[in-house]
Amino acid sequence: MEHNNKSSSHAVYNIKLHIVFVTKYRRKTLTPEVLEYLKTAFGEILDGWRCKLIEFGGEPDHAHLLVDIHPALDISVLINNLKTASARRTRNRFAEHLVKFYYAKPLFWHRAYFVGSVGGATLETIRAYVEAQGTAEHTRKSAAIAKSNTKPSA
Repeated sequence: MEHNNKSSSHAVYNIKLHIVFVTKYRRKTLTPEVLEYLKTAFGEILDGWRCKLIEFGGEPDHAHLLVDIHPALDISVLINNLKTASARRTRNRFAEHLVKFYYAKPLFWHRAYFVGSVGGATLETIRAYVEAQGTAEHTRKSAAIAKSNTKPSA
């Protein structure tokens, strides 16, 4: 997974989300061809939001996305747009396939979804780091790291 920080005029950030969408009624509508199409569609939609699709995968009744986002983003608005735009594109492209599952109704994704933040460190590591802020132990370790990073010139 990429761990590169990005920056804007007032922030340095590295925000990754794991998103899961489930098909309406958990119908097994996602064939390999539909999943491949969704991968492309999600990538294009995310590009429009200045985000990046890092990984994509799925099974017949759900899809997983690993997404790199920026901090000036309303996550719920992004999620709703991803679901709406991908459903519309997929229903248009695979109308004959989807009519077997949903008849003529404009259905595709379930309204619920999962989203979780993903990082390079465990929650326990971050918790310990935050708890150690301002302590003598943190000051000692920071000084030792700073000292080891400065190399004497030859």
